[in-house]
Amino acid sequence: MLDRTGVIIEIFHRHAKSHEAKLQVEIARLAYEAPRLRESPRGKERQQGRGAGEAALELDRRRIRDRIAELRRELSNIQREHSVRRSHRKGARRVALVGYTNAGKSSLMRALTSSDVYVEDKLFATLDTTVRALQPETKPRILVSDTVGFIKKLPHDLVASFKSTLDEALEASLLLHVVDASDPSFRDQLEVTRQVLREIGADQAPGRLVLNKIDRISGEQLDFLQAELPEAWFISAKSAEDVQAVRTRVLEFFESRYAEAELVVPYSEQRLVSEMHDQGRVLSERYEDEGVKVLLRSDPEVLESFRSRLAKATQPGAEA
Repeated sequence: MLDRTGVIIEIFHRHAKSHEAKLQVEIARLAYEAPRLRESPRGKERQQGRGAGEAALELDRRRIRDRIAELRRELSNIQREHSVRRSHRKGARRVALVGYTNAGKSSLMRALTSSDVYVEDKLFATLDTTVRALQPETKPRILVSDTVGFIKKLPHDLVASFKSTLDEALEASLLLHVVDASDPSFRDQLEVTRQVLREIGADQAPGRLVLNKIDRISGEQLDFLQAELPEAWFISAKSAEDVQAVRTRVLEFFESRYAEAELVVPYSEQRLVSEMHDQGRVLSERYEDEGVKVLLRSDPEVLESFRSRLAKATQPGAEA
């Protein structure tokens, strides 16, 4: 008979699709089984043989430890590859969808990104982090990521082994806390989400509460929730109008952080103009004697980066 942790691990095992998710589930499963070997029928038979049985039991445990170490090395290599990809996206604006399992994150993700993200009305249907560009694409580009669903009292080994799938939440510019408005326990579920985010250190990013599935509640219930949570976004991921409203609010969030700067790009550094189009909104370009005067609207950090690069490029002795 499986206990609660065993059941959760079994569900995770059934839904793991990527190689990384499968490795993480296997590590959690082995860590769960190792201390329980003595309780298995096979273990009890060996205990009756005492010395030989204990030696065999220890051998089994050593094999599990070695296998876990091997899996962790393999997982570490995969995570390094992911870190490289994330570093390439470092300048991107990132939105992470977080929330309790089965809250509708994948449905919202699919609607926002016009993608074929896996969607199923089941617990833990999504165990892998998926990253797609917000559609229609924006300049600068905004990336949206769907993350593994949270659950109350998630087993410690699973929190540890699935930490990498939550790295997108760690590095997000904006967290959208998606909850199922039709679930009476959504308040408790929201607290679980926030608690797990605190545990992994991902609670510092700005967040917005998104109450999904309002098509499943009555008008009276909706009025009550809107009065209780006036700052929340009330949507149905099935409604194109609601999804468009979410997209607009996401754009407004990033726009509110932008600043403007006029930068002079020497003709020898024309590649920077192309980068400016990718990393911000070019409001105007004027071709002058000293170079291209670009009026750029973007994140303050991006503007400062371009200022620094232009300053180096125009220093005496800098290569033309």
